[in-house]
Amino acid sequence: MKFKAEIEVMPHDALLDPQGKAVGLGLQQMGYHQIGQVRIGKHIRLEVEAETEAAAHAAVQEACEKLLANPIMESFRFSLHHISA
Repeated sequence: MKFKAEIEVMPHDALLDPQGKAVGLGLQQMGYHQIGQVRIGKHIRLEVEAETEAAAHAAVQEACEKLLANPIMESFRFSLHHISA
């Protein structure tokens, strides 16, 4: 079976986000005063070929833990969707 994973990786809330801070300041300077607390992360989309949804979930979980997210600085969450043939 084939699955699509949508992964969101974000810096931990307790850590500074220099890129988010720069974008937030830029938005303020452009007059978007109603926007604040900007955080910048990554969105990753991938396909997984697996026997079961549980196996696909385990593969994506392991990929996130080992490569796609830095657990010291980032958290991640993902959703998994079956792709119809």
